[in-house]
Amino acid sequence: MTQIGAVQSWWLGVTLQLILAGVLLQGYAAAQTTAAPYKEPMRPEKGIYVVSSSNGTACLLASMGLQLNITFNSVSQNKTVRNIVNLQPNVTKSSGSCDADTASLRLSTDSEKTNLTFFFSLNTTSNKYHLSNVSLSAAWPDMKEPVSADNSSLDFLRGTLGFSYMCREQQTLTVSPDLSINTFQLQVQPFGVSGDQFGAAEECQLDEDDMLIPIIVGAALAGLVLIVLLAYLIGRKRSHAGYQTI
Repeated sequence: MTQIGAVQSWWLGVTLQLILAGVLLQGYAAAQTTAAPYKEPMRPEKGIYVVSSSNGTACLLASMGLQLNITFNSVSQNKTVRNIVNLQPNVTKSSGSCDADTASLRLSTDSEKTNLTFFFSLNTTSNKYHLSNVSLSAAWPDMKEPVSADNSSLDFLRGTLGFSYMCREQQTLTVSPDLSINTFQLQVQPFGVSGDQFGAAEECQLDEDDMLIPIIVGAALAGLVLIVLLAYLIGRKRSHAGYQTI
């Protein structure tokens, strides 16, 4: 009987350790999905933007929600503030151009008071493209003076010719100390558009990580179940062995 009690105590200890491991694993998974640093007032609406070539066919496609994080001198508050503004697709005009190795998408709102332009570059040797430049000019009523930002040394949204770049998760594109852009449900293809449709999507690392976490957690829980089962079988075997001894 003493041996049976020892087996039960051992079994209880193993079970408690497995439960604790499961709780810690779930806590780790939750920590990995912590929201991005910027707290947006609301999720921006997704807009669909098309740039056409001279023959009328689409040469650049973009589908995304955009959120501007702009630092400026406020008239009403008489200090420097950082404002977060969603770009509203229903009042946004799109234009742009497409060349052999460059493409641009210009988004204008508020009667030209906000102009945001994305420039893409294509490496014709490797057939890889990326977002290389972002330019912004804004003249809002609360700004003491207009704000402008331009960065021509960016390396975001990297994709392959003929494929679209997709990132469903929120990501932040830092353009300058006074400007960053949050993107949501983004899919863009600046080169190799065929039939006015997005090509096959190449997903961003954020999406891949988001899919990987449930797989890791599931595999870990399956491992825990297997350990519990093995521990139970070993415990039963020892218990039977104890009865035979008596």
